[in-house]
Amino acid sequence: MKPLITASARRESEPAALQDRAMDNLRFIRMTMERASSFTAVPGWGGVAIGVTALAAALVGEARPSSGWWLGTWLAEAVISLAIAGWTISRKARSANVPVLSGPGPKFVLSFLPPMTVGALLTAVLYRAGELSMLPGVWMLLYGSGVVAAGSFSVRIVPVMGFCFMATGAVALFAPPAWGTPLMAAGFGGLHLVFGFIIARRYGG
Repeated sequence: MKPLITASARRESEPAALQDRAMDNLRFIRMTMERASSFTAVPGWGGVAIGVTALAAALVGEARPSSGWWLGTWLAEAVISLAIAGWTISRKARSANVPVLSGPGPKFVLSFLPPMTVGALLTAVLYRAGELSMLPGVWMLLYGSGVVAAGSFSVRIVPVMGFCFMATGAVALFAPPAWGTPLMAAGFGGLHLVFGFIIARRYGG
């Protein structure tokens, strides 16, 4: 016959149970606050798709020995990537019930826009000056800085991706011009594939 639990034993076990419940509540509160302050709708599979289209752009851009063709190909890729990002962000936000137009969403977007605006202006200036060989480095540096800035309002891996883009852009800026397209493929293609897959696996699509 099992011994009955004494009153003193019950009194000793109750504080431990209360402490466990309190720790569970604190963990829940912390997770809720992190979700509220972070934009978690960054699309992993969208990043993978952008990586695939960037690799295609690298191949198409080298198909003709023309600077205009190369620039047009990558500008078209930028528009396609923007469309993919917008659609996949809104889709993930709806499925996760994450607001895009309130909370950290607008901060994420507004932090990303200034470097992209500077990139567009520098593209026009460098094209007029005939310095297209500088564009791969400039694009990846500015894109990476935008991702780092926006990533401060998102999950931790996003700014890490941004720093990787900045490092690749720095290499491209000082590398021989012939390295421009391969480094663009490694950056906009490879980094989007790798980090997109990680984000999709860790943070749900």
